[in-house]
Amino acid sequence: QVQLVESGGGSVQAGGSLRLSCAASGYIYSSYCMGWFRQAPGNEREGVAAIDSDGSTNYADSVKGRFTISKDIAKATLYLQMGSLKVEDTAMYYCAAVDGVHCGYYWRSHLLSSGYRGQGIQVTVSS
Repeated sequence: QVQLVESGGGSVQAGGSLRLSCAASGYIYSSYCMGWFRQAPGNEREGVAAIDSDGSTNYADSVKGRFTISKDIAKATLYLQMGSLKVEDTAMYYCAAVDGVHCGYYWRSHLLSSGYRGQGIQVTVSS
């Protein structure tokens, strides 16, 4: 069983930065895909970024060049550094993990169908 706990959300003005953290506990296979998805009110869930156990990363086009996903294996923590934030980045952000698979082309599907996810954390960007 894997448990994920997000932290670091909050409110920021457009153009600002935030860093989300996701502390993981429990057993994770040597191969895995971890990442973030978000959901704004009235919108569908959207895969934001993913990082594979081999270190490769994937990003949604909407956040490329502004967000960076990373992991600290020693701390068992996943991060999402968000910069140049826009009002449209406002959403509930969720950390998710899938073990036994690589992210690959279907990274969004892996994250959105994951059985392991955090409780979510709110990010609000104001103009």
